[in-house]
Amino acid sequence: MKDNISSYVEDILLTIGEDAEVDREEIEKEFRRFMEYGVPPDQAKSTLLKKFSGGKKTRELLSDIKPNESSVNILCRVITLNPKDVTIKGEKKRIFYGLLGDESAVVPFTSWSSSFPADKGDVIEVMNAYTKEWQGNMQINFGTRTTIKKVEDERLPNISYEPKKCKIEDLSASFGPVEIVAKVLDVSEREVEVDRVKKKVFFGTIGDETGKAQYTAWYDFNLKKGDIIHMSGGYVRSWKGIPQLIFDEKAELKKIDQQIEVLSPNIPIYKLVERRGGIDIGVEGTVIEIMEGSGYIERCPECKRPLRDGECKIHGKVKGIADLRAKLVVDDGTGGINVVVGRELTEKLIGKNLEECKKIVENQGKDAMLEIMKKMLLSKVLFLRGNALGDEYGTTLIARDAELVDIDIHKEAIDILREMGAAV
Repeated sequence: MKDNISSYVEDILLTIGEDAEVDREEIEKEFRRFMEYGVPPDQAKSTLLKKFSGGKKTRELLSDIKPNESSVNILCRVITLNPKDVTIKGEKKRIFYGLLGDESAVVPFTSWSSSFPADKGDVIEVMNAYTKEWQGNMQINFGTRTTIKKVEDERLPNISYEPKKCKIEDLSASFGPVEIVAKVLDVSEREVEVDRVKKKVFFGTIGDETGKAQYTAWYDFNLKKGDIIHMSGGYVRSWKGIPQLIFDEKAELKKIDQQIEVLSPNIPIYKLVERRGGIDIGVEGTVIEIMEGSGYIERCPECKRPLRDGECKIHGKVKGIADLRAKLVVDDGTGGINVVVGRELTEKLIGKNLEECKKIVENQGKDAMLEIMKKMLLSKVLFLRGNALGDEYGTTLIARDAELVDIDIHKEAIDILREMGAAV
Protein backbone atom coordinates (compact mmCIF):
# COMPACT_ATOMS: atom_id res chain seq x y z
CA MET A 1 0.00 0.00 0.00
CA LYS A 2 2.98 2.29 0.64
CA ASP A 3 3.90 2.34 -3.04
CA ASN A 4 0.29 3.17 -3.96
CA ILE A 5 0.19 6.07 -1.49
CA SER A 6 3.49 7.40 -2.87
CA SER A 7 2.01 7.31 -6.36
CA TYR A 8 -1.05 9.33 -5.29
CA VAL A 9 1.14 11.84 -3.42
CA GLU A 10 3.32 12.27 -6.54
CA ASP A 11 0.20 12.98 -8.61
CA ILE A 12 -1.00 15.59 -6.12
CA LEU A 13 2.39 17.33 -5.98
CA LEU A 14 2.67 17.34 -9.78
CA THR A 15 -0.83 18.78 -10.16
CA ILE A 16 -0.63 21.62 -7.60
CA GLY A 17 2.84 22.64 -8.82
CA GLU A 18 6.15 23.44 -7.19
CA ASP A 19 5.01 26.86 -5.92
CA ALA A 20 2.40 25.42 -3.54
CA GLU A 21 3.21 26.04 0.15
CA VAL A 22 2.98 22.41 1.21
CA ASP A 23 5.50 19.59 1.51
CA ARG A 24 5.34 15.89 0.74
CA GLU A 25 5.16 14.79 4.39
CA GLU A 26 2.06 16.90 5.04
CA ILE A 27 0.24 15.54 2.00
CA GLU A 28 1.19 11.95 2.83
CA LYS A 29 0.03 12.39 6.44
CA GLU A 30 -3.35 13.72 5.30
CA PHE A 31 -3.70 10.94 2.72
CA ARG A 32 -3.01 8.21 5.30
CA ARG A 33 -5.62 9.73 7.61
CA PHE A 34 -8.22 9.40 4.82
CA MET A 35 -7.19 5.78 4.28
CA GLU A 36 -7.69 5.01 7.98
CA TYR A 37 -11.26 6.27 7.72
CA GLY A 38 -11.91 4.08 4.66
CA VAL A 39 -12.13 6.92 2.12
CA PRO A 40 -11.50 5.65 -1.45
CA PRO A 41 -8.05 6.75 -2.74
CA ASP A 42 -9.41 8.66 -5.75
CA GLN A 43 -11.82 10.59 -3.53
CA ALA A 44 -9.02 11.35 -1.06
CA LYS A 45 -6.83 12.60 -3.90
CA SER A 46 -9.60 14.87 -5.19
CA THR A 47 -10.25 16.32 -1.71
CA LEU A 48 -6.57 16.99 -1.08
CA LEU A 49 -6.14 18.64 -4.46
CA LYS A 50 -8.90 21.11 -3.60
CA LYS A 51 -7.44 21.73 -0.13
CA PHE A 52 -3.80 22.28 -1.10
CA SER A 53 -4.38 24.18 -4.35
CA GLY A 54 -5.35 27.24 -2.29
CA GLY A 55 -8.55 27.74 -4.25
CA LYS A 56 -6.82 28.06 -7.60
CA LYS A 57 -7.91 25.89 -10.48
CA THR A 58 -5.71 22.81 -10.66
CA ARG A 59 -4.39 20.87 -13.59
CA GLU A 60 -6.33 17.75 -14.55
CA LEU A 61 -4.93 14.64 -16.17
CA LEU A 62 -6.55 13.74 -19.49
CA SER A 63 -7.47 10.27 -18.19
CA ASP A 64 -9.51 11.84 -15.36
CA ILE A 65 -11.62 14.16 -17.51
CA LYS A 66 -15.20 13.16 -18.28
CA PRO A 67 -17.67 14.42 -20.92
CA ASN A 68 -19.74 17.57 -20.23
CA GLU A 69 -17.23 19.21 -17.88
CA SER A 70 -16.45 22.94 -17.88
CA SER A 71 -13.48 25.02 -16.67
CA VAL A 72 -11.03 22.21 -17.50
CA ASN A 73 -7.32 23.01 -17.05
CA ILE A 74 -4.69 20.79 -18.65
CA LEU A 75 -0.99 20.60 -19.44
CA CYS A 76 -0.40 18.52 -22.55
CA ARG A 77 1.50 18.03 -25.78
CA VAL A 78 0.02 18.72 -29.22
CA ILE A 79 0.38 15.35 -30.95
CA THR A 80 -1.43 16.20 -34.18
CA LEU A 81 -2.80 19.54 -35.45
CA ASN A 82 -4.98 20.04 -38.51
CA PRO A 83 -6.84 23.09 -39.87
CA LYS A 84 -10.40 22.74 -41.15
CA ASP A 85 -12.66 25.21 -42.98
CA VAL A 86 -16.28 25.10 -41.83
CA THR A 87 -19.44 27.16 -42.36
CA ILE A 88 -21.14 28.36 -39.18
CA LYS A 89 -24.39 30.33 -39.45
CA GLY A 90 -23.64 31.05 -43.09
CA GLU A 91 -20.10 32.33 -42.44
CA LYS A 92 -16.92 30.52 -43.41
CA LYS A 93 -14.46 29.98 -40.57
CA ARG A 94 -11.21 28.14 -39.99
CA ILE A 95 -10.94 25.91 -36.93
CA PHE A 96 -8.34 23.42 -35.73
CA TYR A 97 -8.57 19.82 -34.56
CA GLY A 98 -6.20 17.02 -33.60
CA LEU A 99 -4.90 15.00 -30.66
CA LEU A 100 -3.54 16.02 -27.26
CA GLY A 101 -1.51 13.83 -24.93
CA ASP A 102 -0.12 13.87 -21.40
CA GLU A 103 1.36 11.18 -19.15
CA SER A 104 -2.05 9.56 -18.72
CA ALA A 105 -3.88 9.47 -22.07
CA VAL A 106 -4.40 10.77 -25.61
CA VAL A 107 -7.68 12.52 -26.51
CA PRO A 108 -9.09 14.41 -29.52
CA PHE A 109 -9.66 18.16 -29.39
CA THR A 110 -11.27 20.95 -31.41
CA SER A 111 -10.29 24.62 -31.17
CA TRP A 112 -12.94 27.05 -32.41
CA SER A 113 -10.52 29.97 -32.70
CA SER A 114 -9.32 31.09 -36.16
CA SER A 115 -5.69 30.76 -35.04
CA PHE A 116 -3.73 28.34 -32.86
CA PRO A 117 -0.74 29.55 -30.80
CA ALA A 118 1.30 26.35 -31.01
CA ASP A 119 2.54 23.73 -33.44
CA LYS A 120 2.59 19.95 -33.54
CA GLY A 121 4.92 18.69 -30.79
CA ASP A 122 4.62 21.78 -28.58
CA VAL A 123 3.63 21.63 -24.92
CA ILE A 124 0.68 23.87 -24.05
CA GLU A 125 -1.05 24.99 -20.89
CA VAL A 126 -4.80 25.27 -21.37
CA MET A 127 -7.25 27.02 -19.04
CA ASN A 128 -11.06 26.97 -19.14
CA ALA A 129 -11.58 24.32 -21.81
CA TYR A 130 -14.78 22.27 -21.86
CA THR A 131 -15.62 18.70 -22.83
CA LYS A 132 -18.32 16.92 -24.79
CA GLU A 133 -19.04 13.41 -25.96
CA TRP A 134 -18.30 12.84 -29.63
CA GLN A 135 -18.94 9.46 -31.34
CA GLY A 136 -18.96 7.79 -27.93
CA ASN A 137 -15.65 9.33 -26.85
CA MET A 138 -14.69 12.32 -24.76
CA GLN A 139 -13.48 15.35 -26.74
CA ILE A 140 -11.91 18.56 -25.41
CA ASN A 141 -13.09 21.86 -26.89
CA PHE A 142 -11.37 25.25 -26.80
CA GLY A 143 -13.91 28.09 -26.90
CA THR A 144 -13.94 31.88 -26.49
CA ARG A 145 -13.17 31.64 -22.72
CA THR A 146 -10.27 29.26 -23.24
CA THR A 147 -6.68 30.47 -22.95
CA ILE A 148 -3.87 28.50 -24.60
CA LYS A 149 -0.25 29.19 -23.76
CA LYS A 150 2.82 27.54 -25.25
CA VAL A 151 5.23 26.55 -22.44
CA GLU A 152 8.66 24.97 -22.05
CA ASP A 153 9.04 21.37 -23.21
CA GLU A 154 10.50 20.47 -19.82
CA ARG A 155 7.12 21.03 -18.18
CA LEU A 156 5.95 17.79 -19.80
CA PRO A 157 8.56 15.22 -20.82
CA ASN A 158 8.34 13.12 -23.96
CA ILE A 159 6.16 10.16 -23.10
CA SER A 160 6.06 6.84 -24.88
CA TYR A 161 2.49 5.59 -25.21
CA GLU A 162 1.90 1.90 -25.77
CA PRO A 163 0.42 1.58 -29.28
CA LYS A 164 -2.99 -0.05 -29.56
CA LYS A 165 -3.12 -3.09 -31.85
CA CYS A 166 -5.77 -2.46 -34.50
CA LYS A 167 -7.44 -3.83 -37.57
CA ILE A 168 -8.66 -1.42 -40.25
CA GLU A 169 -12.21 -1.65 -38.92
CA ASP A 170 -10.98 -0.42 -35.50
CA LEU A 171 -9.29 2.77 -36.76
CA SER A 172 -12.38 4.99 -36.82
CA ALA A 173 -12.75 4.68 -33.03
CA SER A 174 -9.01 4.80 -32.14
CA PHE A 175 -7.20 7.64 -30.41
CA GLY A 176 -3.54 7.65 -29.50
CA PRO A 177 -0.79 5.62 -31.17
CA VAL A 178 -1.78 2.49 -33.07
CA GLU A 179 -0.07 -0.67 -34.29
CA ILE A 180 -1.30 -2.31 -37.48
CA VAL A 181 -0.38 -4.92 -40.08
CA ALA A 182 -1.76 -4.11 -43.53
CA LYS A 183 -1.19 -4.33 -47.26
CA VAL A 184 -0.22 -1.25 -49.28
CA LEU A 185 -2.75 -0.99 -52.12
CA ASP A 186 -1.36 2.10 -53.83
CA VAL A 187 1.27 4.81 -53.36
CA SER A 188 1.33 8.42 -54.59
CA GLU A 189 3.41 11.41 -53.63
CA ARG A 190 3.14 15.17 -53.70
CA GLU A 191 5.20 18.13 -52.55
CA VAL A 192 3.87 20.37 -49.79
CA GLU A 193 5.26 23.42 -48.02
CA VAL A 194 5.61 23.24 -44.23
CA ASP A 195 7.01 26.30 -42.45
CA ARG A 196 8.26 27.55 -45.85
CA VAL A 197 10.17 24.31 -46.39
CA LYS A 198 9.17 22.01 -49.24
CA LYS A 199 8.65 18.41 -48.21
CA LYS A 200 7.55 15.21 -49.94
CA VAL A 201 4.47 13.50 -48.58
CA PHE A 202 3.42 9.96 -49.51
CA PHE A 203 -0.21 8.86 -49.43
CA GLY A 204 -2.54 6.13 -50.64
CA THR A 205 -4.68 3.25 -49.40
CA ILE A 206 -3.95 0.28 -47.15
CA GLY A 207 -6.13 -2.74 -46.43
CA ASP A 208 -6.60 -5.93 -44.45
CA GLU A 209 -9.29 -8.58 -44.08
CA THR A 210 -11.59 -6.08 -42.32
CA GLY A 211 -11.52 -3.22 -44.83
CA LYS A 212 -9.54 -0.32 -46.28
CA ALA A 213 -8.26 3.04 -45.05
CA GLN A 214 -6.27 5.98 -46.32
CA TYR A 215 -2.75 6.76 -45.10
CA THR A 216 -0.31 9.68 -45.17
CA ALA A 217 3.43 9.16 -44.57
CA TRP A 218 5.54 12.23 -43.77
CA TYR A 219 8.71 10.20 -44.27
CA ASP A 220 9.97 8.17 -47.21
CA PHE A 221 9.69 4.55 -46.09
CA ASN A 222 10.15 3.42 -49.73
CA LEU A 223 6.64 1.97 -49.78
CA LYS A 224 5.62 -0.04 -52.83
CA LYS A 225 2.26 -1.35 -53.98
CA GLY A 226 1.78 -4.85 -52.59
CA ASP A 227 4.09 -4.39 -49.56
CA ILE A 228 2.90 -5.95 -46.30
CA ILE A 229 3.84 -3.52 -43.53
CA HIS A 230 3.94 -3.70 -39.75
CA MET A 231 3.58 -0.11 -38.50
CA SER A 232 3.70 0.99 -34.86
CA GLY A 233 3.36 4.56 -33.61
CA GLY A 234 1.07 6.19 -36.16
CA TYR A 235 -2.03 8.17 -35.32
CA VAL A 236 -5.53 8.22 -36.74
CA ARG A 237 -7.59 11.15 -37.86
CA SER A 238 -10.90 11.21 -39.69
CA TRP A 239 -11.95 13.12 -42.80
CA LYS A 240 -15.72 13.07 -43.24
CA GLY A 241 -15.83 9.77 -41.41
CA ILE A 242 -13.09 8.11 -43.47
CA PRO A 243 -10.22 6.93 -41.22
CA GLN A 244 -6.77 8.20 -42.20
CA LEU A 245 -3.59 6.73 -40.72
CA ILE A 246 -0.83 9.34 -40.24
CA PHE A 247 2.79 8.43 -39.51
CA ASP A 248 6.26 9.98 -39.75
CA GLU A 249 9.88 9.14 -38.99
CA LYS A 250 9.01 8.58 -35.31
CA ALA A 251 6.90 5.58 -36.25
CA GLU A 252 8.43 2.13 -36.48
CA LEU A 253 7.72 0.57 -39.87
CA LYS A 254 9.03 -2.66 -41.33
CA LYS A 255 8.08 -4.76 -44.31
CA ILE A 256 7.21 -8.33 -43.44
CA ASP A 257 6.76 -11.60 -45.30
CA GLN A 258 3.10 -12.35 -44.69
CA GLN A 259 0.00 -12.97 -46.77
CA ILE A 260 -3.02 -10.68 -46.29
CA GLU A 261 -6.28 -11.02 -48.16
CA VAL A 262 -7.78 -7.55 -48.44
CA LEU A 263 -11.57 -7.67 -48.24
CA SER A 264 -14.25 -5.04 -48.81
CA PRO A 265 -16.81 -5.48 -46.04
CA ASN A 266 -20.59 -5.64 -46.38
CA ILE A 267 -22.06 -4.14 -43.22
CA PRO A 268 -25.46 -3.21 -41.78
CA ILE A 269 -26.35 0.42 -42.34
CA TYR A 270 -26.39 1.21 -38.60
CA LYS A 271 -22.70 0.30 -38.40
CA LEU A 272 -21.92 2.59 -41.31
CA VAL A 273 -23.85 5.40 -39.59
CA GLU A 274 -21.87 4.79 -36.38
CA ARG A 275 -18.59 4.97 -38.29
CA ARG A 276 -19.88 7.95 -40.32
CA GLY A 277 -17.91 6.82 -43.37
CA GLY A 278 -15.54 4.35 -44.97
CA ILE A 279 -13.80 3.20 -48.14
CA ASP A 280 -15.23 0.54 -50.45
CA ILE A 281 -18.18 -0.29 -48.17
CA GLY A 282 -21.05 -2.55 -49.26
CA VAL A 283 -24.63 -2.17 -47.95
CA GLU A 284 -28.03 -3.57 -48.88
CA GLY A 285 -31.31 -1.79 -48.28
CA THR A 286 -34.68 -0.67 -49.58
CA VAL A 287 -35.14 2.59 -51.49
CA ILE A 288 -37.62 4.55 -49.36
CA GLU A 289 -37.26 7.95 -51.05
CA ILE A 290 -36.10 9.46 -54.34
CA MET A 291 -34.92 12.95 -53.50
CA GLU A 292 -35.25 16.23 -55.37
CA GLY A 293 -32.47 16.68 -57.91
CA SER A 294 -32.78 13.12 -59.25
CA GLY A 295 -33.21 12.41 -62.95
CA TYR A 296 -32.00 14.41 -65.95
CA ILE A 297 -29.86 17.41 -65.00
CA GLU A 298 -27.42 19.80 -66.67
CA ARG A 299 -24.04 20.72 -65.22
CA CYS A 300 -21.79 23.76 -65.51
CA PRO A 301 -18.99 23.07 -68.03
CA GLU A 302 -16.53 24.88 -65.74
CA CYS A 303 -17.16 23.61 -62.21
CA LYS A 304 -19.54 20.67 -62.92
CA ARG A 305 -22.14 22.01 -60.45
CA PRO A 306 -25.78 21.27 -61.34
CA LEU A 307 -27.51 24.21 -63.04
CA ARG A 308 -30.73 25.77 -61.79
CA ASP A 309 -32.85 27.34 -64.55
CA GLY A 310 -29.82 27.31 -66.84
CA GLU A 311 -27.58 29.17 -64.39
CA CYS A 312 -24.57 28.18 -62.31
CA LYS A 313 -24.34 29.93 -58.95
CA ILE A 314 -20.64 30.51 -59.62
CA HIS A 315 -20.38 31.12 -63.36
CA GLY A 316 -23.83 32.47 -64.13
CA LYS A 317 -25.64 31.72 -67.42
CA VAL A 318 -23.86 28.88 -69.22
CA LYS A 319 -24.59 26.15 -71.76
CA GLY A 320 -25.03 23.06 -69.64
CA ILE A 321 -23.63 19.57 -70.06
CA ALA A 322 -26.28 16.80 -69.93
CA ASP A 323 -26.09 14.33 -67.07
CA LEU A 324 -28.20 11.80 -65.19
CA ARG A 325 -28.24 10.85 -61.51
CA ALA A 326 -30.31 9.36 -58.71
CA LYS A 327 -30.33 10.73 -55.16
CA LEU A 328 -31.83 8.10 -52.88
CA VAL A 329 -32.59 7.36 -49.26
CA VAL A 330 -31.90 3.69 -48.51
CA ASP A 331 -32.93 1.88 -45.31
CA ASP A 332 -32.26 -1.70 -44.17
CA GLY A 333 -34.33 -1.67 -40.99
CA THR A 334 -31.33 -0.80 -38.80
CA GLY A 335 -30.71 2.68 -40.20
CA GLY A 336 -30.87 4.92 -43.24
CA ILE A 337 -28.32 6.70 -45.44
CA ASN A 338 -28.33 8.97 -48.46
CA VAL A 339 -26.99 7.48 -51.69
CA VAL A 340 -25.80 9.32 -54.81
CA VAL A 341 -25.81 7.23 -58.01
CA GLY A 342 -24.03 8.56 -61.10
CA ARG A 343 -25.04 8.44 -64.75
CA GLU A 344 -23.88 4.97 -65.81
CA LEU A 345 -25.34 3.19 -62.79
CA THR A 346 -28.58 5.16 -63.03
CA GLU A 347 -28.92 4.15 -66.69
CA LYS A 348 -28.46 0.50 -65.67
CA LEU A 349 -30.96 0.67 -62.81
CA ILE A 350 -33.80 2.36 -64.73
CA GLY A 351 -33.14 0.74 -68.11
CA LYS A 352 -32.90 4.02 -70.03
CA ASN A 353 -29.88 5.92 -71.32
CA LEU A 354 -29.14 9.62 -71.08
CA GLU A 355 -30.51 10.53 -74.49
CA GLU A 356 -33.80 8.74 -73.81
CA CYS A 357 -34.15 10.55 -70.49
CA LYS A 358 -33.40 13.90 -72.13
CA LYS A 359 -36.18 13.34 -74.70
CA ILE A 360 -38.66 12.38 -71.97
CA VAL A 361 -37.91 15.63 -70.12
CA GLU A 362 -38.15 17.71 -73.31
CA ASN A 363 -41.48 16.14 -74.36
CA GLN A 364 -43.18 15.40 -71.04
CA GLY A 365 -41.32 17.39 -68.38
CA LYS A 366 -39.17 16.56 -65.35
CA ASP A 367 -42.09 15.12 -63.38
CA ALA A 368 -42.55 12.39 -65.99
CA MET A 369 -38.89 11.42 -65.64
CA LEU A 370 -39.21 11.37 -61.86
CA GLU A 371 -42.26 9.07 -62.06
CA ILE A 372 -40.29 6.61 -64.18
CA MET A 373 -37.52 6.55 -61.59
CA LYS A 374 -40.03 6.00 -58.78
CA LYS A 375 -41.62 3.11 -60.66
CA MET A 376 -38.24 1.45 -61.26
CA LEU A 377 -36.57 2.11 -57.90
CA LEU A 378 -38.98 3.03 -55.11
CA SER A 379 -39.47 0.17 -52.61
CA LYS A 380 -36.88 -1.89 -54.47
CA VAL A 381 -33.95 -3.53 -52.67
CA LEU A 382 -30.49 -2.44 -53.84
CA PHE A 383 -27.01 -3.71 -53.13
CA LEU A 384 -24.64 -0.75 -53.19
CA ARG A 385 -20.89 -0.36 -52.88
CA GLY A 386 -18.76 2.77 -52.70
CA ASN A 387 -17.11 5.32 -50.46
CA ALA A 388 -19.24 6.79 -47.67
CA LEU A 389 -18.80 10.30 -46.27
CA GLY A 390 -20.24 11.69 -43.04
CA ASP A 391 -21.03 15.28 -42.04
CA GLU A 392 -23.51 17.19 -39.89
CA TYR A 393 -26.31 16.19 -42.29
CA GLY A 394 -25.73 12.44 -42.03
CA THR A 395 -23.93 9.73 -44.00
CA THR A 396 -23.86 9.67 -47.80
CA LEU A 397 -22.61 6.77 -49.91
CA ILE A 398 -21.23 7.66 -53.35
CA ALA A 399 -22.10 4.52 -55.28
CA ARG A 400 -19.48 2.83 -57.44
CA ASP A 401 -21.58 -0.32 -57.96
CA ALA A 402 -25.34 -0.77 -57.71
CA GLU A 403 -27.51 -3.83 -58.33
CA LEU A 404 -31.21 -4.53 -57.95
CA VAL A 405 -31.65 -7.48 -55.56
CA ASP A 406 -34.18 -10.13 -56.51
CA ILE A 407 -36.26 -11.06 -53.49
CA ASP A 408 -37.91 -14.50 -53.32
CA ILE A 409 -41.11 -13.48 -51.49
CA HIS A 410 -42.18 -17.09 -50.89
CA LYS A 411 -38.83 -18.03 -49.38
CA GLU A 412 -38.77 -14.86 -47.26
CA ALA A 413 -42.21 -15.65 -45.87
CA ILE A 414 -41.20 -19.23 -44.99
CA ASP A 415 -38.02 -18.00 -43.27
CA ILE A 416 -40.04 -15.52 -41.19
CA LEU A 417 -42.53 -18.18 -40.18
CA ARG A 418 -39.71 -20.52 -39.17
CA GLU A 419 -38.15 -17.79 -37.04
CA MET A 420 -41.54 -17.37 -35.34
CA GLY A 421 -41.72 -21.09 -34.66
CA ALA A 422 -44.65 -21.80 -37.00
CA ALA A 423 -45.05 -25.16 -38.78
CA VAL A 424 -44.41 -24.95 -42.51
